[in-house]
Amino acid sequence: MLLVASIALEQVGGFEVLLARCGLEAIECARQNQPDAILMDLVMPDVDGSDVLQTLRAHESTVKIPVIFHTAKTDPSEIRSMLALGAKGVLGKPSDPAAMAEEIERILES
Repeated sequence: MLLVASIALEQVGGFEVLLARCGLEAIECARQNQPDAILMDLVMPDVDGSDVLQTLRAHESTVKIPVIFHTAKTDPSEIRSMLALGAKGVLGKPSDPAAMAEEIERILES
């Protein structure tokens, strides 16, 4: 799913995509690269997305980077929890790779 999403975002949306395969890698990548936004799953092999988001929010260099969760956990209470942690938005899985860039842009503009 990571590769499908990155290809769709690059080819359809014109985004520059940096990949991180786990939560710790995502934190380090965000600190080093200061991306315009982060799209990540809530469930990851080492550190879950909510912990990654809390870590990003605790550091001055990453506190303002918008984070969008791409997750199958789309129960309204789960979405409220992610937004309460500071997520900019939530994209449900499965999602249409061709529409993903447009959905991300919509969330970032809101």
